[in-house]
Amino acid sequence: MKKYLALLLALVMVFALAACGESAPAPAAAPADTGSSAPADTGSSAPEVKTYKVGVAIYQFDDNFMTLYRNELQDYLKSLETDTVKYDITIVDGKNDMAEQNNQIDNFITQGMDAIILNLVQTSSADAAIAKIVDAGIPCILINREPLGDNGDESYAGILDNATVCYVGADARQSGTYQGEIIADLPNHGDINGDGKVSYIMIEGDPENVDAQYRTQFSIKALQDAGITVECLDDQIGNWALAKGQEICANDLAKFGDAVEVVFCNNDAMALGAAAAITAAGRTVGEDIYLVGVDALEECQQMVADGTMTGTVLNDHIGQSHTAVDVTVAALAGEAINNYYWVDYVKVTK
Repeated sequence: MKKYLALLLALVMVFALAACGESAPAPAAAPADTGSSAPADTGSSAPEVKTYKVGVAIYQFDDNFMTLYRNELQDYLKSLETDTVKYDITIVDGKNDMAEQNNQIDNFITQGMDAIILNLVQTSSADAAIAKIVDAGIPCILINREPLGDNGDESYAGILDNATVCYVGADARQSGTYQGEIIADLPNHGDINGDGKVSYIMIEGDPENVDAQYRTQFSIKALQDAGITVECLDDQIGNWALAKGQEICANDLAKFGDAVEVVFCNNDAMALGAAAAITAAGRTVGEDIYLVGVDALEECQQMVADGTMTGTVLNDHIGQSHTAVDVTVAALAGEAINNYYWVDYVKVTK
């Protein structure tokens, strides 16, 4: 009996030890801490940036008005850049040499410009220059110098009908008309010596430039339309240059003396030269002679205010350059553009 109890006790202890040797399953281990966590992939990426190459060909950097124009054009175009659209602008100086400008246009085409803004050296070379750009499939925005105007040349008219070509500028007929009206509106209508006619000298810009042609023609037409008799004492080419304006005016004042009542200049640079010649000749603007120009350069506006220049006509470089840029941006975006964009001149008389 004792043996039986001992055996039973031994079995109970074996089962108890086995039960104590079992353990609950260990909980799953936590992932190792790597110190950072990767964000969920949302599929987003940095915006794509499109850079347009814009070539700007200026007929001559050594031109007061076109210096203001090109600087404003560049600043305004850069101001339109966004996070996704940039403009790589290249501006070149044609040095008043059409062969030089033709090479620059060829280089623009080779460089793959997305748009070309063109201020022609010679308007008579418009057809060939524009045709190259059109054939390359590049939008062409002509500025400041209307190629051939209303002279009946059908070849240019055909090119301008192209959907990628346009002209941005001011109607030079208006500027010439305003010059004539400034004189016609004077109390004596420009007839200082009271002999019943206005005796004048005309200092022209580039004879191939339609702006020079129109300013010359329409300034005198405005006087005639007002019923004023005119007498042309001299008409010389000053090529927009201050020095030439001074030279021509000095020679004419020496030759014609007090007979010169009005000096018409196609631009303000030549008018500044003429003003120097008038002072050197002992004449006084507003008393014994009148002087008018075009462009409304800051210096000339001050002269008008001071009475040392009779008047000028604002050639709005800001309005024109901004319009040219807006049209260029529209063309780059694939939008339809018109063939002409006009910006009005403004009289400056005080």
